[in-house]
Formats: sequence, C-alpha cells, structure tokens
Amino acid sequence: MPAPLLKGLTLRGLEVFEALARTGSVAATAAELGMSAPAVSQQMKNLSAALGADLVDASRRPMTLTPAGRIFLDQVKAALKALRSGQRDLTALDLSGLSTLSLGVIEDFENEVTPLLATRLADAMSHCAFVLRTAPSHLLNARIGSRELDMVIAAAGRAAPAGTVALPLLEDPYILAVPRGTDVSQGLAGLADLPLLRRDMEQIMGAQIEAWLTRGRAVPLRRFEMDSNQSISAMVAAGQGWTITTPLSLLRGGRFAGGIDAHPLPGAAMARQIVLYATSDWSGGIPEQIAALARELIGQHFWEPGQEQMPWLGESFRVLG
Repeated sequence: MPAPLLKGLTLRGLEVFEALARTGSVAATAAELGMSAPAVSQQMKNLSAALGADLVDASRRPMTLTPAGRIFLDQVKAALKALRSGQRDLTALDLSGLSTLSLGVIEDFENEVTPLLATRLADAMSHCAFVLRTAPSHLLNARIGSRELDMVIAAAGRAAPAGTVALPLLEDPYILAVPRGTDVSQGLAGLADLPLLRRDMEQIMGAQIEAWLTRGRAVPLRRFEMDSNQSISAMVAAGQGWTITTPLSLLRGGRFAGGIDAHPLPGAAMARQIVLYATSDWSGGIPEQIAALARELIGQHFWEPGQEQMPWLGESFRVLG
C-alpha cells in the first residue's frame, strides 16, 4: 500500500527549504522568493513538523543543515527538478506563426544554452526560415542596431542599440579569478608578481573592466591581452596570471576550474547584465517567450551550478525578469 501524503508538505515549503539550504539565511531566502521572513520561518516549521525532524540548525550563522536535512535536500532537489521539467513541457512556445527569425547569441552560451535554445525554437517554428549567429556581444549589438538581426542575447552596453527594446535575463557580477592557492588578502596589490590577463578592449567585458581599474587607479603594468575566454581560464589555472571575469565566463571554462580560485571583486562592486534585445517592431509577445526560455536554460546550466560552486555570490548573481 503506498505511503500517504505527509500532512503539511507543500511545494512552497520544498522551495523554501531548497533556497534556505543554499543561502543559509532567512532574509536572503525571503528576498529570493518574494516572501516575508516570518512566512519563510513558518514554512520551515510546517515542513519540519510534517517530517517529524529538524532540517536546519538555526543556532548557527549562516544556518546549516542537520544530518536529516542533508539527506532530505537531495530528494527535494530531484523532486523540484522533475516538477520544473514537467511545467516546461506543458508550457509550449507558440511561434507557429513566424515566417522568419534571425537570432544572435553571445559566445558564452555556445556549449550549453545555445544548442538547447536552437532545438526548442526549431521545434516551435514549423514553417520558419531561422538564422542563428554566434558572436561577441559588441558585434551582436552592432548587427541588431543595423537591422541585420531581429533579436540578440548579449551583454548590455552603455546604451541599447537604436530602435530596440531590452528584456533582462541575467545579472552577472565581476569577480576575481586567481591560480589555486593564491593569497588575495592584499587585494590587487598582492598580485603584482603575476600579469593581468585582460580581455580584448573591443569587447564589452574588456571595456568595463578597464574602466573599473582606471577608476580605482589600479591598472597593472604587466598585462596580457586576448579575446579567448578559454585561453584566459587555461592560463590562470596554469599559474601564469590572474584575471577579472564573471561567474558566467568562469563556468564556461569549467574544465580548468580545478586550478582556479574565485573571490569577490575587491573594492567597488561591478556587474554586467545579459539581456535579450529585440527590434521595437516585434509584437505578439514572441520576444518575451524567447526570453523566458533563455532564462530557464541559463538558470539550469549556469545559475544553479554557480550558486552551488560559489555560494558567496548570493543575490549578486541572479536570473532576472
């Protein structure tokens, strides 16, 4: 005979528990889920009562899971993943009326997000001439500004390309990446023995990082410049330099992660925003549908592993919209 459903066990309670296990804070969980702190606490009380076990040690800061909580968390993650997958399958894209679509996507997504995005879009566009282009953000933004592309997913520049609307997707903070075991207690000044691996200055990331260094009067004399994210990650992991990057870019070079330590950016915080730009003549909610799909894929393939590997990122690294 199947076990009866536990009284007091709710989907919201599972979501609260999963977020609290990740953030270690009632306040952070409340902010993430759009709830009040008392409501978060009540959900946890209800869940613990339903299970007959304490899941969180609230006497410690940040809060930590009890042994029972650690066991239950694995089951909760699997259950929420299955439910979200089912919800996605039921929420089909309605793009059947499209006859043409040209889309550009930032290179950061070429291994994980872009193939899945293209597949899902192709499934929904049965009679559409579909063009997909991958390039750095500054080139994509220029191409939609000149109407060579209908939509682009790219890093936002100082101003949106003329005649476009922006749908936010991801807040991607800048962080410090150094060879594994490097002492960063002295900030950037303590890295003088290693060169800065800087990005191509034509790229939006390169320009933003250079402006940040200039404002803080911290521009290193020893600098190597390159336009390959993978090469930068490989050189940091090999102990040949340090860089300023973002969680998204660092996760993209995941095979080098074992040789890299990531830290908050010393000094003033800075972030880039990943957005979907669409030309302003688009209507019917199609850009919003594509943006929603992009957020889902970014969340699965970057935000979730980013929060797991770098929990100190907190709300600075988040899916938007």
